Amino acid sequence: MSVASFFRSRRSKKDIPRDVDSGILIFDTTSEVISAEKVLKENGWQIRVMGPPPEVQTGCDLVIEFPHMEELDILRTLREAGVSPKEVVPVSSPLLRPVDLFNIKDFGGHLMVRAANMKITVDKKSLAIVNISGGGCPDVPYLASEMTGKNLFQAPSPNDIGHTLCAYALQLAYEEIMKRCSQ
Repeated sequence: MSVASFFRSRRSKKDIPRDVDSGILIFDTTSEVISAEKVLKENGWQIRVMGPPPEVQTGCDLVIEFPHMEELDILRTLREAGVSPKEVVPVSSPLLRPVDLFNIKDFGGHLMVRAANMKITVDKKSLAIVNISGGGCPDVPYLASEMTGKNLFQAPSPNDIGHTLCAYALQLAYEEIMKRCSQ
């Protein structure tokens, strides 16, 4: 196996293994995080959008966790796409570990997934979306009106109908609840 194919195969994995040293990319704005995530995923990088640890929180409430040993190549990929982080921090202590964005709650007949500040709840039998809540963005009522009452697998994707941090967080919750309801 060539060195290039070794790294390509490593980049195609879904999750960053916990035994791998990681780093976090810190950006000024959420839109920069979303752009960087898109660029890195399109290029096959093994990354995860997380909440920032309190020690490095600067206003944007998202960071990108990545395998630290691939920092130079990841930064080159971002630079070539015109998206650069404000800061790169190695995760050298438990206090710098990024915060998981998801919280899952099973209410018996209903399942709720929270990602960051947005929540989506579905009826487990019918898979109807019964509630969308959270956030403070102006498109939250619109997202809720367009999705509530529809079958989870037939509702519009939040990223297709919203353009704010709340829509992005709802998209993460939507993808997670779809994954859990299709098992």
